[in-house]
Amino acid sequence: MNVLLTGAFGNVGLSTLKELQDKEYNIRVFEVYNRKNRKIAKKFKNRIEIIWGDLRNKDDVNIAVQNQDIIIHLAAIIPPLADANPELAESVNVGATKNILDAIKKQLHKPKLIFTSSVAVYGDRRYNPIIEVTDPLAPSKGDYYAITKISAEKLIRESDVDFAIFRLTYITSIDKLNMDPLMFHMPLDTSIEICDTKDVGLALVNAIECKEIWGETFNLAGGKQCRITYREYLNDMMEIFGLGRNFLPEEGFADKDFHCGFMNTNKSQSLLKYQKHTLEDYYRDVKKKVGPKKYFMPAIKWMIRLHLLKRSEPYRRHKFFRKKAGAFTISENKLIRKMMANNFNRIEILESRIKDLEEISSNLINLKGRI
Repeated sequence: MNVLLTGAFGNVGLSTLKELQDKEYNIRVFEVYNRKNRKIAKKFKNRIEIIWGDLRNKDDVNIAVQNQDIIIHLAAIIPPLADANPELAESVNVGATKNILDAIKKQLHKPKLIFTSSVAVYGDRRYNPIIEVTDPLAPSKGDYYAITKISAEKLIRESDVDFAIFRLTYITSIDKLNMDPLMFHMPLDTSIEICDTKDVGLALVNAIECKEIWGETFNLAGGKQCRITYREYLNDMMEIFGLGRNFLPEEGFADKDFHCGFMNTNKSQSLLKYQKHTLEDYYRDVKKKVGPKKYFMPAIKWMIRLHLLKRSEPYRRHKFFRKKAGAFTISENKLIRKMMANNFNRIEILESRIKDLEEISSNLINLKGRI
């Protein structure tokens, strides 16, 4: 069977690619040509077919889709880039999906489509964390990534193409242990259910020959043994890294407008038998990966903390409020905080411009004094 895999050299993509190889499918990969991907591609020399191109280019997509039986479409612009550049996210996450659907329709033998969506489509679920696949789609404010996924899902359902949609939870991988600024966007009281990237790859490949999946949408997550609150998850991870529990202040984290929750995966697990790794398995793997480095962390933990908090918008906002609103009454502070919260980014930009103007004015005054 011929399988086209987009986004093959990403986190979930590499796990999916391994499973496809283990089951000896004829694999065609469609990827962007760049330094990182060229390096990864060398590991698969002569074992897979690689087509370099841009999913936004219809001609590239038409070539990639030819003579395929299954398309596993993983490629996407993800946060934080998706939220920082919504136009790019729209063009790739939605536009490229449309290109794939159009290319499928042109084929005499139409391939089936397996598409990965996200738990983000359900929005903030802190107060009702149990997520059913039939729940309303209500992305959080400013979550452009979720909006693009909802749009792509709609395109797929309205097409004449055989499809299966999988909404992925919080994906973990021991190869992705860097602390991204996105970590501060999630409120600490959020319920999360991780899923190991290897389990996701297994689920997507098992789906290929499962007749019951077509035309359906599924939640994909790790199961009850992978559930925890974000606060406890962070504490556990920081302890593994040798940084200690309560390493970062609560003020560093958002208090609303993110996503995640406990996903009902009874149907997907029953059909695909993919939940092989627990949260404790992940912790054990991380401990092995970190190894002796954890014993050197306490000496530089202050530096790590400072570096991370500089990347936290909620913490910068907290410090800004404390500095700007300290001279007012409690009721005035509340009003000021509310106004500033709604316009924080604009205020930061305005302050930066004022500083630039002050510097220009100072330079002009000095120049005038020398004339």
